[in-house]
Amino acid sequence: MTRLLVLGGTRFVGRALVVDALARGWDVTTFNRGTRPAADGVTEVHGDRRDPEGLGELAGLTFDVAVDTWSDEASAVDDAARALVGRVDRFAAISSRSVYEFPQPVGADESAPTVDGDAAGGPDEEYPQRKAGGEAAATATFPDALLVRAGLILGPWEDIGRLPWWLERMAVGGDVPAPGPPDLPVQYVDVRDLAAFTLDGLTAGLAGPYDVVSRSGHATMRQVLDACIATTGSDATLRWVSPDAVAAAEVQPWTELPIWLPPGDLHDTMHRSDPSRALDAGLDPRPVTQTVADTWAWLQDEGPPAIREDRPAVGLDRDAEQRLLAHAGD
Repeated sequence: MTRLLVLGGTRFVGRALVVDALARGWDVTTFNRGTRPAADGVTEVHGDRRDPEGLGELAGLTFDVAVDTWSDEASAVDDAARALVGRVDRFAAISSRSVYEFPQPVGADESAPTVDGDAAGGPDEEYPQRKAGGEAAATATFPDALLVRAGLILGPWEDIGRLPWWLERMAVGGDVPAPGPPDLPVQYVDVRDLAAFTLDGLTAGLAGPYDVVSRSGHATMRQVLDACIATTGSDATLRWVSPDAVAAAEVQPWTELPIWLPPGDLHDTMHRSDPSRALDAGLDPRPVTQTVADTWAWLQDEGPPAIREDRPAVGLDRDAEQRLLAHAGD
């Protein structure tokens, strides 16, 4: 039986890792502060990794593999990795494609230049530098660490609120402003596919960086939004709005219109990379209809998600929606 340690383990990516590992019959231990309930069947170890004594709660425990889901200061990844020396065989860090310098050209892959990262970096650094620093910390202690550079992550347990916002808005029905063009490619990874790739990769001995995301165009904006309408069974009608009209309405991409970025550098960087290395290594993205349907089922079962306080709120307010609808068809 594989012994897995998840640093985190109760939210989004961490929860997906735990659910997948338990389904495999693995022995799963989570380490976190204990502020949220853990999945049934895990061994919980509570401690604050920012406390100099917190990681001491793991003393005496050994594991086959460990995954760190941390997204804040790199120094915390460094401390955790050092604490696990001699007590874990393989280590994976959930990183991000945000580590790459901006902008990235269409078709960029793991060979693209990254921002500088400091393994001892603190919480005041920007997100790309924190993630790059986390990678540096992981590989300094575990040279064969698996670096999971995730793109946009969607699916059940999402605590940012991007796909949940679209689903909840479609469920209301009526005219919904849809940012175009309709065939604009979207590139993302279902959190469960990310979890499966990470666990499979650890057992297969994968090392180094992998851009874990679907191919560009795995879905389009029309397919994502159509799936939201179909899944919720609503009478919502999409009113397509051009990128120029979105700008004229002073509506912000990505935050007010979750998932969507207009054609250009931002879209090329986020939605048009080349994930061939991960796909060749076994990443198997499921259909967008399944991701959307399962996210809606989770929302119906557990209610609105607890949104992360360290990320900006997403979605349109009524005034912004009306401004966009006034431009529909432009």
